[in-house]
Amino acid sequence: MIDKLLKTFQDAGDTIRDQASNLSTGAKDKAYAVIEDWLQIFPQLKAYGLHVESFALGVALSPSLEVDMKGTHADFSMDKLDEILADEATNTALRSVMSTIRTTYALHRKINAELQEPLIVKIRIKLSPEVKVFIGEPLIQ
Repeated sequence: MIDKLLKTFQDAGDTIRDQASNLSTGAKDKAYAVIEDWLQIFPQLKAYGLHVESFALGVALSPSLEVDMKGTHADFSMDKLDEILADEATNTALRSVMSTIRTTYALHRKINAELQEPLIVKIRIKLSPEVKVFIGEPLIQ
C-alpha cells in the first residue's frame, strides 16, 4: 500500500516536472520571439540619431536583451518626436521608445533643469519590454 502511494507521488512529481519544463521552454521561445521583433528597430533608431553603446543578452528562464543607446538632444526636438510618432503609427516598439523620450523631455521641462548631454536610452527587452530615458549621465546604474 505504501509502495503504491509512493509510486503515485513519484508519477505525479514526474508529470509536474515535465509540465514545468514545457512551460519554461514556451516562455523562453516567446521571449526570444519578442527579442527578435525588437532587433528590427535598432537600425531605425540609429537613423534617427541613437547609437548603440552597449549590447547584452541575458539567458535565463526568461531571456532578456539590454541595449544602451546614446544621442544628442538636438536630434530629438518635440516637433521631430511628434513627426516620428506620426510617421511610425504602426511600429509599436519604435513608438514605445520615441514616446518615452518625448514624455521624459516633457517631465524634465517641468522641473526647469538644463538639458545635460548625452541623451541616453536604455532598453531592456524581455516578455515585458522596458524603456528608460536619461538626460545626462546617470549616477545610479
